[in-house]
Amino acid sequence: MIIRTDFPYDTTHEDVRIPLPDGVELYARIWRPVTDEPVPALLEYLPYRLTDWTAPRDRQRHPWYAGHGYASVRVDMRGHGCSGGLPGDEYDARELADGVAVVEWLAAQPWCTGSVGMFGISWGGSNSLQIAALAPEPLKAVVSVCSTDDRYDNDVHYMGGSVLAVDMHAWAATMLAFASRPPDPQFVGDDWRRQWLERLEAVEPLIHTWLSHQTRDAYWRHGSVCEGYPAIGAAVLAVGGWHDPYRDTVLRLVEHLPSARVRGLIGPWSHQYPDRGLPPGPAIGFLQETLRWWDHWLKGADNGVMEEPLLRTWISESHPPATVYEELPGRWVGERSWPSASVIPVPYVFQGAPVEVASPQHTGLDAGRFFPFGNDADLPPDQREEDAKSACFEFPVGREEPVEILGRPSVTLRLRLDVPYGQVVARLCDVAPDGSSTLVTRGALNLSARRGRDRAMPWPVGAYEDVAFELNGIGHAFAPGHRIRLAVSSAYWPWIWPRAGSEAGWTLDPAGSALTLPVRAGSAADGGIVFEAPEQAEPLGVVFPETLDERRPERLVVRDVARGTWRLEVDPRYGGTRVYPDGLEYDEDAQEVYEIQDADALSARTRSRWRIRLHRPELGWDARVETRSEISCDEGGFLTSNEVVCREGDEVVFHRTWERRLPRAAG
Repeated sequence: MIIRTDFPYDTTHEDVRIPLPDGVELYARIWRPVTDEPVPALLEYLPYRLTDWTAPRDRQRHPWYAGHGYASVRVDMRGHGCSGGLPGDEYDARELADGVAVVEWLAAQPWCTGSVGMFGISWGGSNSLQIAALAPEPLKAVVSVCSTDDRYDNDVHYMGGSVLAVDMHAWAATMLAFASRPPDPQFVGDDWRRQWLERLEAVEPLIHTWLSHQTRDAYWRHGSVCEGYPAIGAAVLAVGGWHDPYRDTVLRLVEHLPSARVRGLIGPWSHQYPDRGLPPGPAIGFLQETLRWWDHWLKGADNGVMEEPLLRTWISESHPPATVYEELPGRWVGERSWPSASVIPVPYVFQGAPVEVASPQHTGLDAGRFFPFGNDADLPPDQREEDAKSACFEFPVGREEPVEILGRPSVTLRLRLDVPYGQVVARLCDVAPDGSSTLVTRGALNLSARRGRDRAMPWPVGAYEDVAFELNGIGHAFAPGHRIRLAVSSAYWPWIWPRAGSEAGWTLDPAGSALTLPVRAGSAADGGIVFEAPEQAEPLGVVFPETLDERRPERLVVRDVARGTWRLEVDPRYGGTRVYPDGLEYDEDAQEVYEIQDADALSARTRSRWRIRLHRPELGWDARVETRSEISCDEGGFLTSNEVVCREGDEVVFHRTWERRLPRAAG
């Protein structure tokens, strides 16, 4: 990492409040170049608190952009951080309308040329696309990183029509804790307590809404830009990582947006900005890449950025299974069009007699983290144990040439069910000569969603049907002498929430089943793809005190042999204890627990707890948030329980518990 201190422009920054049409003010931090000339503005718009939670990351990039001649602006959404108003649902109409208003306010400032770009990762990357689809005139370009274009089938809620237990629960629990944090009196003054209590009265666990919409209805279509790609008028640089669950968004955007205003970039990365150097690498000079994008679209520079291949991707070579990689072996390749003429669908037909598959309910404990962040236990370990609980079909790779794939593999499976409901999960693995099995990619289908995600159709009991679905996109080269393994299971906990009766599994007929791989033969655009070394602005200087307590394992699996119960304990490792240069002491601790019994789908249970403390000793300010979130199920529905307890010092100032039963209509 190169820490940049010398820039074309000196910079300054200030905190301001941006007025919205309804009178609410959003808190913003603006870094600007010292110049008398107006400059374009760049906006990052999030609920994650610019004064503390994202402050270290913000400091890496916003001053860097300002030093290169842009006003770089970080804004907290309404109801979060030091902004006014009350929190709402993710990507709701109010959030997007506020975003449009901020874009227009920035464009109207005397220091702005009137041209605005938006960028962000995850939530910020997604709402950048959604605001671009509302087409505010000043918004000329977007850089969207690790984002979704499909809120139902490519987000944290559902996967293949099934409830995504691992992150439907975890992210709802996280946002309950995040939305309950108070404004900081250092920035909002003595009114912080009144604002906090008003905010707490408005907090509602998002899990209630998310589990109330179990098929792809109007709720999920809102904000899903895949419903109408032509609405996006801004130029889009779409960025993802092969170890991020949102990478298919990049493939769809470069396919459906006009090639004259879109480019795609997919590296080996996890759910992180590609310059941060977090595993797996290699990291790239991402700020420099985006600067070329902004210079072209916001300043009119003829810098050749649109002469790059439409899609630049990393192709990983075969590698042993591991839960973390500092760097993966591989190379960069380019495609001038997508779908690409150099990628050919090649079918691999199954062989053998029909096989009954009734995977143990704990199949999936070696799935790894849904959102890898670069932690030591994020990625899937050796898949041999998971493969043993699945039906496996293998295809040898020749001794001379690798089999290189790029895109979304797909499967067609002929299945028979003796119950109305079930799920199927397909994992593509790279098996080395020593037998080790490395997960390459995977996909899932709720069999009641086989005719479309907008409906739920029970299976005709006792009948065979053909189902087809895609796996997540990937760039991978299977080495000569290895084997391509497709492992198919009827359970995948805690990623997929099981349904009563699904323990029976299903029968798979190989005679009507096949795997289709997007085999790549090479492209004329492959050569000469290089990136500069990553660089950032000077770090913020946050201190992470060492604690005497032994840290919990990141991922711990506990088996109760007598009861047949499995428990996965997860420490998400978002931030821990840190002390900021302005004196703020911020402490957070979280743990997620997922439990299930071998042969009982109704035993599935999730639990999450959060503890957050914000402390300013010089102000005598000490605010604490504790939350508890649980989900279980019975034959007819989901049972949710949530609790928030907030304290000022030792005094409880807010305490609320929610208990809900949400019918299971699909999912």
